[in-house]
Amino acid sequence: MSKTREIFRAYSFDKWLFAATVCLIVFGLIMVFSSSVILASEKYRQAFHFLINQGIGAAMGLAVIILMLAIKKPFYQSPHVIYGMLALSGALLAICLAMPAIEKTNRWIQISGIRFQPSEIAKLSLILFLADYLTRKQGRIGELKPLAIPLVVLFLLVLLIIREPDYGTAILIFGIGAVMLFIGGVKFRYFFYLGGVSTALFAFYLFEASYRLQRVLAFLSPAKDPLGSGFQIIQSKLAVGAGGLLGVSLGESTQKLFFLPCAHTDYIYAIIGEELGLMGTLTILILFCIILWRGIIISLRAPDTFCRLTAAGLTLAIFGQALLNISIVLGLGPPTGLPLPLISFGRSSLICTLLSIGILLHISQRKESARAQT
Repeated sequence: MSKTREIFRAYSFDKWLFAATVCLIVFGLIMVFSSSVILASEKYRQAFHFLINQGIGAAMGLAVIILMLAIKKPFYQSPHVIYGMLALSGALLAICLAMPAIEKTNRWIQISGIRFQPSEIAKLSLILFLADYLTRKQGRIGELKPLAIPLVVLFLLVLLIIREPDYGTAILIFGIGAVMLFIGGVKFRYFFYLGGVSTALFAFYLFEASYRLQRVLAFLSPAKDPLGSGFQIIQSKLAVGAGGLLGVSLGESTQKLFFLPCAHTDYIYAIIGEELGLMGTLTILILFCIILWRGIIISLRAPDTFCRLTAAGLTLAIFGQALLNISIVLGLGPPTGLPLPLISFGRSSLICTLLSIGILLHISQRKESARAQT
């Protein structure tokens, strides 16, 4: 009889993935400062306000990665951690709805001046939960009955997030969950039912709030309301177009002078296009493609089904969000409020993304050895 053994080599992590991550963090710190210096000076009378906060998030996230790389035991594979994170995510999302609104939304929990978004934790907890559940139900996942639990969890998280409201993150989380179910072996015919229910749900909430519908209409015809719903799309395109091949040079953007809303968060890619040109935007895209490439490799080489599904889900979450953000900035989709991972200002997003990359790097250190005779 043979038994599969696993070899763990500390700090034998995927160097390409780590290098791409560090490059994106450095890019992010530079561009957060460049895009926010005027706003920070006006609002906080401290030009380095956003840079300092982003730097703190980057330092915390990198510290977590370094710590994880030295730990042999995969704590993220423990049912106590997985279901504890899932329960915590659901509770925090529910608490968000009872918190005082910030900027007319209930996306944040604020404690002693520190804000964080539970939806970022929800993405990670959903991926770990689905990886664990699909692994344990491998033999029965082709049946309809075992799908009840993951679908209830998925739609509950989506409903809580969409009520914040955060329509873009809700769509992203639903997409991640659907793809993981497909990779995990759910039969294709069940996705017709899933598609029907989800389409009805998202359509209801699209028409339930008039501003969401206006965003879609503005995306289709921004010129019809250039000073209203189409303003952000037009300004974003102007910023990217103004950069040309090499950009107007770092720090010289005019769109960040209160012309382009959310210049240091959702639309930071437009400022990169303006200041660093096509070469800058392509560099960012290539770095995210490296993350996609190495994530797929890590998934294919993972020692077990849980790790394969986890690596695939985390890679999809990071690259998929980046692709959605870039598409929106380029006017290829309606605004959704999704930040650019590792680049946009936001400590919650940055720390949770680095935690996800830390798990990917840890999985890359776990190798399946030759089978040992027992």
